[in-house]
Amino acid sequence: MEKSRIQSRLRTMGPGLVMSSAAVGGSHLVASTQAGALFGWQLLWVILLVNLLKYPFFRFGVQYTLENYENLIRGYERKSRNTLIAFTALNIVAAVVNTAGVLILTASLLQYFIPWSLSLTILCWLLLAISLTILLAGHYKLLDRLSKVIMLLLTITTIIAVLIAWQNGPTAPADFVSPSPWQLSAIAFMVALMGWMPVPIEISAISSLWTQSKQKLTKVTLSDAIFDFNVGYAVAIVLALVFVALGALVQHGSDQEIALASAAFAQQLVAMYTATIGDWARLLVAGIAFLCMFGTTLAVMDGYARTLDESLQLLRRSDKPRSDKSLAAWIVGQALAGMAIILFFQSALAPMLSFAMTLAFVTTPFFAWLNFDLVRGKLSSRMNLFAWIGMIYLSTFSLGYVIWWLFF
Repeated sequence: MEKSRIQSRLRTMGPGLVMSSAAVGGSHLVASTQAGALFGWQLLWVILLVNLLKYPFFRFGVQYTLENYENLIRGYERKSRNTLIAFTALNIVAAVVNTAGVLILTASLLQYFIPWSLSLTILCWLLLAISLTILLAGHYKLLDRLSKVIMLLLTITTIIAVLIAWQNGPTAPADFVSPSPWQLSAIAFMVALMGWMPVPIEISAISSLWTQSKQKLTKVTLSDAIFDFNVGYAVAIVLALVFVALGALVQHGSDQEIALASAAFAQQLVAMYTATIGDWARLLVAGIAFLCMFGTTLAVMDGYARTLDESLQLLRRSDKPRSDKSLAAWIVGQALAGMAIILFFQSALAPMLSFAMTLAFVTTPFFAWLNFDLVRGKLSSRMNLFAWIGMIYLSTFSLGYVIWWLFF
């Protein structure tokens, strides 16, 4: 029986790892590493806390899907049509901006493996073609398999890099005084960090659709789905803390100013690792970052397209089942819209990403409450208390930021 249970859990694993693959992009590679690079170990507990307090609201998406045999987006529609409209509008903005952001960041890392001098724009087109080929050829089944390989390689190579950095010791001089993150000038960075840590809350709806897709491939029980989700979420938390450690050990206290733009920071990260660990580590570190971002690119392009496809079908009140052609059209359309952002607004991409991360933080309590309200009657007293603590924490910080932004 125990062997059968293990086999069942291994067979149903996938959606949780796909979600963690989406998580380790901008929030981990960029935001977590920048947190360590700028402030050392000071924000380690903040990252751990925000991950833990967002946990129940992502879990509720899996629970609702398995218990009600429908995804979260249909649950939002049952709440009200206006709720679904608000979700869809925010999702369109997030889908286009995030696609552009992950594409250009992944392309900047791909430059380390290309022997020719190619522009970021050309590399973005190349990545777009590769990603579309993968997603359109296999849709969820192929993404499910790739995410497992990517997460395994990413976890192993990241831990190797941390161990090397730890053995070499911190870059910061013994008398270096770390700047404090608890000041007004750091609020915008803190908000962006918490908004995308581990991922924006609307990814719970994407995870819900991935769970449905997994159900088409194999039988999925609630306990197996929760196990898969917990494994994926735990991997995302561990990697977030590991990337903080990388930034704190390798970049914190160095003479070079930390770049805040994501693409520039990714290249700077690889260069500084090479200077600290040795030139042999260039491909290792670049490989970590590239695997991280390529997995995120695939997950973002597939996931947001699924939610937009489902949302628009519900808004049209169509009873027809979603088709592969419809999903493919959304994937291609979203990809081209993201590429248009890169072509026409490349100089403004950094503030656009910052806006997307801040918007994710401010809207977190809204989507957290939607997920909480859908399952409140079926929660244990412990999980109910956990959720209320998370709601109070997230709502207080979001309201505080809005007040600061409006008046200070």
